[in-house]
Amino acid sequence: MPIKVPDYLPAKDTLEKENIFIMNESRAYLQDIRPLKIVILNLMPLKERTETQILRMLSNTPLQVDVSFLHPDTHRSKNTPREHLSSFYKTIDEVRSRKFDGMIITGAPLEKIPFEEVDYWEELQSILEWSDQNVTNTLHICWGAQAGLYHHHGIDKHPLPKKQFGVYPHYINGRNEKLLSGFDDLFYVPHSRYTETRREDVEACPDLDILSESDEAGLYIVATKDRKRIYVTGHSEYDAETLRDEFERDMRRGLGTEVPENYFPDDNHLYSPLKMWRAHATLLFTNWLNYYVYQETPFDFA
Repeated sequence: MPIKVPDYLPAKDTLEKENIFIMNESRAYLQDIRPLKIVILNLMPLKERTETQILRMLSNTPLQVDVSFLHPDTHRSKNTPREHLSSFYKTIDEVRSRKFDGMIITGAPLEKIPFEEVDYWEELQSILEWSDQNVTNTLHICWGAQAGLYHHHGIDKHPLPKKQFGVYPHYINGRNEKLLSGFDDLFYVPHSRYTETRREDVEACPDLDILSESDEAGLYIVATKDRKRIYVTGHSEYDAETLRDEFERDMRRGLGTEVPENYFPDDNHLYSPLKMWRAHATLLFTNWLNYYVYQETPFDFA
């Protein structure tokens, strides 16, 4: 699938080296098709890395995707240059009048902070309300999933005894779920978080279904009955090295984080980790784009 991105987005060079079909704006205009319009609300501190990870995941279908990036206007990023944000990102006020086929809301390292104390919480709430009327389907990831569950359904997060950190086996609930089409009976997903969404809280909400979970990592995918909002607690988009980099960062900060589970060969952080979740991650994003964005969105929003 060709992904239409700005010509000078740093992720473009990385993805082209991986033979991922990236199309610049001038070439995309020559194709007589309507691309899917996807907006990515990127809440991660290292935005350029997350851009590459998400775009890689969106590259595996024959659909053309026109990607826009969004960031909170009420938050000042400490890790992404302002020049990058001004060149490639918009705020909600700049896109409020537009319609999008799909939206992805990323995670953020904010699990220990109450939602109401996040500096851009009110703005995020307004974005979530806007998405209900202007986006066909929304995919929430990690803290983005917790924020969506809290805002839309009143389901709070709960602290864990220690950081849920590693790559864990998961299984699916039910065989006829389109989002999980093609999944193996057992598949692996990276997790990195200090809080959890509890099963009993989701089961008490009649608007939600549990699609996938793990005996070790808990809930993985929760969705509304109409599948308009998908909540994913893990990080299937992660690179092979992401957990390693987080582990080394935690070590430098003296946080006492344990070696990620089921990640390094022989649990030795001096060995290169293997990526065991690539196929599942590809299916997750491909199925989301196909079944819940492309198949559901109108050709002409007007």
